[in-house]
Amino acid sequence: MTAVLDWMNSPAATLLGAPVSWIEVIGFLTGAACVYGVARQRAWNWPVGIVNNIAFMILFFGAGLYGETVLQAVFAAVAVYGWYNWVRGARDTDATGDLPIRDAARTEVLAGLGIVGAATVGIAMILTHGTDSQVPWPDAFVLAASLLATYGQAKKIFQHWYVWIAIDLVSIPLYFSRGLNLTGILYIGFTALCVYGLMDWKRTRTDAAPVAATAPEGVSA
Repeated sequence: MTAVLDWMNSPAATLLGAPVSWIEVIGFLTGAACVYGVARQRAWNWPVGIVNNIAFMILFFGAGLYGETVLQAVFAAVAVYGWYNWVRGARDTDATGDLPIRDAARTEVLAGLGIVGAATVGIAMILTHGTDSQVPWPDAFVLAASLLATYGQAKKIFQHWYVWIAIDLVSIPLYFSRGLNLTGILYIGFTALCVYGLMDWKRTRTDAAPVAATAPEGVSA
C-alpha cells in the first residue's frame, strides 16, 4: 500500500514550474469525465466521481487543504445517494433513470445561502485555530458551497450549476496558490463545462416542456 501511495505522489511531469503528481493526473482525468457526465445527465458520472473523490482526498491532504480533504470523503458518501437517486428515477413513475430537472424552491435557496454562510465561518474558524492551513477562508467556502451544490446535483436542481461556477471561480486561484497547477487548469475547464451543463439542462427542460402548453384549447396532451 505504501508503494502505491508513493507512486501516486511521485512526479509525472512538470507544469508551470511545479511538479504534477500521478494522483493529480488521475484527479484531472476522472474529474473532467465526471463533470461531462453530469452535464449530459449520465448516471455513470457518480461512480467516476467517487474515484475522483478518492484521488483528490490523497492530493488535497498532501497540499494542506484539510477542509477539501474532508469534503471529498463527504462527496463520496453523497455520490452513493446521488447515483441511486438518478438511477431510481422519479418517485411518481414506474420507469427508472427519469428523474426530472426542477427549480430550487425559495425556501431551499434561502436555507442554502444561510447554511453556506454559517458553515463557511464555522469551518474557517476550525481550520484557523485547529490546523496549519494557510488558506482557511477559501478552503472553508469551497467545502460548504460544494456540499450545497452536490445536494442540488443529486436532486437535479437546475440552479446547482450556478453554485458550482461560483465554487470554481474561488477554487482556480486557490489551487494555483498551493502549487496544484494541473488542478487549477482542470477547474478552468470545470467552469466551461458547468456553463455547458447549465445550457444543456436548460435546453432539456425547454424540450421537455408539457405539450399541453402549446396544444389547442380543449385538447389534452
